[in-house]
Amino acid sequence: MINYKLKNFIKKFIPKFLLGWYHLMLAHLANFIYGRPSENLIVIGVTGTNGKSTTVNLIAEILREARHKVVVSSTVSFSDGKNEWLNNLKMTMPGRFFLQRLLAQGVRNGAGFAVIESSSEGILQHRQVGLHYDCLVFTNLTPEHLEAHGGFKNYKQSKLKYFETLQNLPHKTIAKQRVPKIIAANIDDRAAAEFLNFSVDQKITYGQAEVANIRGMDLKASERGVAFRVADVDFSLNLKGIFDLYNALAAIAITSRLGIDLSLARHALEKIPNVPGRMELVDEGQAFQVLVDYAYEPAALKQVYATIKNWSEKNIIQILGSTGGGRDQARRPVLGRLAAENANVVILTTDDPYDDDPQTIMDEMAAGSMAQGKLLNQNLYKIPDRRAAMAKAFALAQANDLILITGKGAEQKMAVRGGYIPWDDRTVAREELKKILQK
Repeated sequence: MINYKLKNFIKKFIPKFLLGWYHLMLAHLANFIYGRPSENLIVIGVTGTNGKSTTVNLIAEILREARHKVVVSSTVSFSDGKNEWLNNLKMTMPGRFFLQRLLAQGVRNGAGFAVIESSSEGILQHRQVGLHYDCLVFTNLTPEHLEAHGGFKNYKQSKLKYFETLQNLPHKTIAKQRVPKIIAANIDDRAAAEFLNFSVDQKITYGQAEVANIRGMDLKASERGVAFRVADVDFSLNLKGIFDLYNALAAIAITSRLGIDLSLARHALEKIPNVPGRMELVDEGQAFQVLVDYAYEPAALKQVYATIKNWSEKNIIQILGSTGGGRDQARRPVLGRLAAENANVVILTTDDPYDDDPQTIMDEMAAGSMAQGKLLNQNLYKIPDRRAAMAKAFALAQANDLILITGKGAEQKMAVRGGYIPWDDRTVAREELKKILQK
């Protein structure tokens, strides 16, 4: 596999317009080689800033409950309609050949649906070309990947490109049935109107606002999970984030337009123990809690903090880093500030530094933490080795404390100078917890 250093080297010497044509050619070639598999599937795309992966997985579970085989592509996992495995590519939206091969295998396995996490960077590299979408879900929009897109406006436009594509695609016919084009959008997001402003067969909104078609009411959140009501059906989920209300509502909204009723959706969602690396508790019998979450940007972290504040009073020790490789450098002190405001102890460490100096990243984050009164080596630590950072947190923890590990979730790799190394926060946490418990 070509590592990111070689990719970046190539990008420096190839003009952007040529690189764009190259990606476009690959997309058409992959679609042709694998026989245009998305023409034989009802394809649901999920896009937005946060909640995409969880929403993809929740939609897939509801469809499976309705006895459909489903192809899945998300930051968390893949499925070819028969087998399921964790995403080990460190890519939200895989390359054209991988994705088309996955869809083709799904068709061979008898899948009727594909649910695809669709990223803004996927648009930049034409990864959507050759995907015949039928339904699109908009989750929310906050600033992210601004360097790659050249600003928030361009970032939003890349998301809107999916909806423009859906509008312009011809209708698909499967088993002699015309497949409708459907948009589901989070009506509580300020950008919702723009994502609904396309000509399709059906539009459905979800959220907590009274005007929502699928309205979540009576939200209750605790360490056990979230509970809410839609119409006259009560939902009680094991998923722990307050934001999982919106992920669930998105899945309910789009599947309702595909003919699946609320009671079946409830049955499917209530069976899910967790989504890997999303508000996932790691329990080896220790006296404190360890919570792993993928949140790596400010808006997502705020949602995590809002969730755990609803839990019983706990001393919070947070482990976090920030991504290198030219990705959203301005958010580093913001992340440090947010952690300092919401955690009793902050441990800064390596995330995905790429070729950046991890020490520099930690220093920039520490500036935000110290501006909020955190003191170095008292309640603020800089530990470059992420495993050592976990060991430090576990050593500091007292009974009933909460250790919050954010930034990587269930990712299977860490991007460091020179390439990738195998990594899974949950696995490393379990290994370090076992060491403590054996003493």
